[in-house]
Amino acid sequence: MSQVTIVEVAPRDGFQSVKEFIPTETKIKIVEALAATGVPRMEIGSFVSPKAIPQMADTAEVLKRARLPATLRTHVLVPNRKGLELAKAAGVKEVCWVLSVSESHNQSNVRRSVDQSFADFEEAWKEQGEGLKLRFALATSFDCPFEGRTPEARVIACVERVLKIVDELEISIADTTGRAAPNHVRGLFSTLVRNYGSDKVQFSFHGHDTYNLGVANAIAAYEAGVRIIDGAAAGLGGCPFAPGATGNTATEDLVFAFEHMGISTGIDFAKLLEAADMVQAVAPSQAGGRVRTVSRRRALAGFGENTRGLPPEVAACA
Repeated sequence: MSQVTIVEVAPRDGFQSVKEFIPTETKIKIVEALAATGVPRMEIGSFVSPKAIPQMADTAEVLKRARLPATLRTHVLVPNRKGLELAKAAGVKEVCWVLSVSESHNQSNVRRSVDQSFADFEEAWKEQGEGLKLRFALATSFDCPFEGRTPEARVIACVERVLKIVDELEISIADTTGRAAPNHVRGLFSTLVRNYGSDKVQFSFHGHDTYNLGVANAIAAYEAGVRIIDGAAAGLGGCPFAPGATGNTATEDLVFAFEHMGISTGIDFAKLLEAADMVQAVAPSQAGGRVRTVSRRRALAGFGENTRGLPPEVAACA
């Protein structure tokens, strides 16, 4: 059976868009519930300015207190040297450094040019990066809320630039606004995987579902050779610095789609739906996704032909 790795990002990219502070205890319970689903990787918070994103102020506390399986890989997001220093001080082993391909969004997000962000990363990584695994995220790789469609040549130039600094890493290509189309996703990843992918360099896809294209774009990325896909339980999230970019692709929608295609995720779907309900409860008006709106009995009936034992009327609809 083919496989795909789902990275759960609700505890960072989902929570950061919620204005009312989520109690630390609630965050810990949700993180633990998500971990219990068998998800192999999770992004738990970020080390950013609490003035910019107050919701992430307790990331170190959540990391310290959450009881997580030893097999779970976790990482945090950092946008600058200070964030990297705080992550290391908290005992983090994996980080996601983010910058935007488009100048306008990078200025909106971290208040500096792309050149300045790359220079900051190179210097900080040389000083602080030893012993850390790196995911390097390129936001606005398909579309910028201020500039429109992002030229593929600009994305490729950023990939080549980071590979001159670090030769072993994961590069996350993000559809920050959710406006990418499946053919755009498939085309860009085909080029990147073919020309730059290796045993040392992996690519992952981070998509939003703003225009109901999240699952389709994830499948397009998979077809282009990507085997690491981000999702946020209950479709919570979006970029606070990209106007209109609401909603990450729901993890439960991704799991249903891939399992339905015969592609294993290794995630317990029933437990995932329960955890997604917990995520939805922290911001009901911001939650998304489709699978949770289906009758729970139908959703749990199985994938494809696996409907044995159900009443005929349920099996017919499953």
